[in-house]
Amino acid sequence: MSLLAELMRPGLELRETHISWVFLSESEVWKVKKPVDLGFLDFTSLDKRRAACEAEVRLNRRLAPNVYRGVVPVSRDDAGALRFDGDGKLVDWAVHMTRLPDEDRADVRLSAGRFTNEDIEVIAAQLARFHEECRSDQETARFGAVDVIGRNVRENFEQTRATILDYVSPDQAREIEAWQKRFLEGRVPTFEARVREGRIRDGHGDLRLDHVYLDGAGNIAIIDCIEFNERFRFADVCADVVFLAMDLARSGRVDLAERFLALYAREANDFDLYPLVDFYESYRAFVRGKISAMIASTPDFGFEARERARKDARRYYLLALATERRPLLPPALIAVGGVIASGKSTIASWLGAELAVPVVDADRTRKSLAGMTATSSVHEGPWRGVYSEEFGERTYAELLRRARCVVLTGRPVIVEASFRSSRHRAAAQALAREVGIPFGFVECRADAKLCRDRLRHRQGGVSDGRIEIFDDFVRRWEPTSELSSSEHIVVDTALPFERTMEVLRERLPVSFAGLTQ
Repeated sequence: MSLLAELMRPGLELRETHISWVFLSESEVWKVKKPVDLGFLDFTSLDKRRAACEAEVRLNRRLAPNVYRGVVPVSRDDAGALRFDGDGKLVDWAVHMTRLPDEDRADVRLSAGRFTNEDIEVIAAQLARFHEECRSDQETARFGAVDVIGRNVRENFEQTRATILDYVSPDQAREIEAWQKRFLEGRVPTFEARVREGRIRDGHGDLRLDHVYLDGAGNIAIIDCIEFNERFRFADVCADVVFLAMDLARSGRVDLAERFLALYAREANDFDLYPLVDFYESYRAFVRGKISAMIASTPDFGFEARERARKDARRYYLLALATERRPLLPPALIAVGGVIASGKSTIASWLGAELAVPVVDADRTRKSLAGMTATSSVHEGPWRGVYSEEFGERTYAELLRRARCVVLTGRPVIVEASFRSSRHRAAAQALAREVGIPFGFVECRADAKLCRDRLRHRQGGVSDGRIEIFDDFVRRWEPTSELSSSEHIVVDTALPFERTMEVLRERLPVSFAGLTQ
């Protein structure tokens, strides 16, 4: 009798992956590694399986500390029965976990219509914090080199030569391969910059929807990171987050995929990931296609599992092809400004959520340049320190540099700052004209008394705007006369928010129809 058959007993459910058998009770999980050698992993000895189990527990406790209980023996007792975590002769090892409710899984929530923008915000913030704390050193950095990434890319294509034509046409297969290789060859400085910036981290490596759990209280657990091969886990943080975005796009929710990327970029102060997003999405989709094709051709899996894998393989391969030319909202640059407490942050945030586009804001950008966290409070004298004219120039230059990173990928972007100077407004307009995209400046206005009331009631948050500098700020405001009427959109934020939304939907040079859903 096989190990698998002996371990099954009443009350246990079996789920199988290409590398593990997973046994589930009502409240617990035991995961046993299959004794396989797939080239990129080797579980053929008992010692290797134990080491893999220990690595899985250690690494996954980073994002799911209350889920992974430890490594337990699979042993045969005196009666000859196999059991988890019992006495007797050692037969194998298992990862012991707490079972999380299936209804909390992100893919289940998405299918049931219970996966929301609020969930996306929680996940993006958690992953930004996670990546900030992940290992980043010379060893991890070398995995961001183009030659190392290229080796992974070439390996994918070589390993699928014999099977990929079962799922896509020869022309499609050649197009995927040519585009990925061409991208790598043409963007060497971009990849090198990511290494210098410390964006190559010991991340998760397998950020799929079915590995993310969110409960009703907003708690998040992310399980099943790659433990068996460091070169699949040591990677650009962009490769990590794009995996989840790719899974959302595969599920027909490009809007949520783009929203997730936008929120992660904001939380991590990493808009430089955008030039690499489409490449890594194609790469990740191809890897998932390869794994699905592997399952489809493995007789050990049941007929239904193999059929499902065949369908998945084709979808993933087509997604790897489509990332180069998928339909997005037409690119545009929308600047949102106004005096302190005029409501510009609220308007920019609403637009970002409504359009599923990134918001590059001055407060986070300024503090990032100063080496501060977004919520650090700065109370220097008016127009001094990080709020001096000199530092302000640095901030606006960085705002537009980040915006450029986004729009050059064919995506719209929102830039939120005061834009009190005609020179700064003109610079944003010039960037839009340089790259050949529409421009709009949304000027938020409100009565001075209302602005002061908002400042009196403001607590915490990212902005350092305060009532002591309000009057001086208003005096320094330069009226908007340099823009055409079609590019200058004034909104009165004292009016009901619904009216403001109507004005923006009518006047902005972007579509509010949304992305493909």
